[in-house]
Amino acid sequence: MEFGRFSFACTRCLLAFALILLSSSEFKAWAQQTPPSSSATAPALPAVQPISQAAIGSVPDHAATPKAAESGVATSSASPANENSSRLRLSSGDLLEVSIYNVPELATKARVGNSGDVYLPLIDYVHVGDLTVEEAQALIEKRLDDGGFVRNAHVTIFIDESASQGVTILGEVIRPGIYPALGDRRLYDMISSAGGFTVSAGRKVSIIRQHSQAEPITVSLPRNLADDLQDNIEILPGDTITIPRAPIIYVVGDVGRPAGLLVDNGSLTVLQALALAGGTNHTAKMGGIRIIRKGPTGMTETPVPLKKMLEAKAPDITLQADDILFVPLSGIRSAAGTGLNAAISATAGLAVIAAHP
Repeated sequence: MEFGRFSFACTRCLLAFALILLSSSEFKAWAQQTPPSSSATAPALPAVQPISQAAIGSVPDHAATPKAAESGVATSSASPANENSSRLRLSSGDLLEVSIYNVPELATKARVGNSGDVYLPLIDYVHVGDLTVEEAQALIEKRLDDGGFVRNAHVTIFIDESASQGVTILGEVIRPGIYPALGDRRLYDMISSAGGFTVSAGRKVSIIRQHSQAEPITVSLPRNLADDLQDNIEILPGDTITIPRAPIIYVVGDVGRPAGLLVDNGSLTVLQALALAGGTNHTAKMGGIRIIRKGPTGMTETPVPLKKMLEAKAPDITLQADDILFVPLSGIRSAAGTGLNAAISATAGLAVIAAHP
């Protein structure tokens, strides 16, 4: 029994030794084949470069692209900020409330002078004209620190009254005046702040930018502002908005309702003007109707072929601002000068109504 066990153990040892020899021979064969294959497939390493050259001269193009894109994004995102800061700049007449954190005895109110300077305790006059609020705060903090008055000062400026951030609205609005324009304000907002249009307001609005040499901006607004928001342009501090009176066309003489017609938008023709004035009376002299217009050389008269217009044999004539459409009585024969004077005199005291062609 013991001999059997011994023989079985010897057999196991021999098998294990054979396996070890077989594994070692395969490992040697694999080791001998590995260097050629690795040398054929391993990529060649680049030559060693100095740190300065590797950091400066060997940057690939695709690595520079994110930098350029990042700088481009920074530039585009900084432009609105610069634009907003350029709007809120201090100027002469502004009343400032200056306070310093944890130093209440230095809090003061001061008005910016005509030279752009403001007087503050300890640091005397400080020029804050044309600076933003943030720039003025940083300047005051530096003056306090350089003078040894307050170390690491934290200055806050609040604008109590602003003479430069207002928008002036003139002309045909209910309440003309100067209105604050802090924040994002639009044209319709400012017109609403002024109470809206008067009944005689025109729709060709002009906007003059402060400190701008460009021509005024002209905007033609619809009668109903809610119909078109395209012309609701942004209004900047210091702008002047002018709403003119609508052009007036006078229809006088032998008509149903002599009146001055306000043309707030568009144009008006002879037939439209006669229709709005109630038409001609049966005593009107149809062949004597004329347009009286003031030109560079004085007053001129233009005959109106009304009968041909009604028969569609002549084009309808477009009237201009301040034209007088005169319809004389039939049977009255007078000189041209007398008729002109009578037409001009008849415009006095006319009822002015709004015309919406």
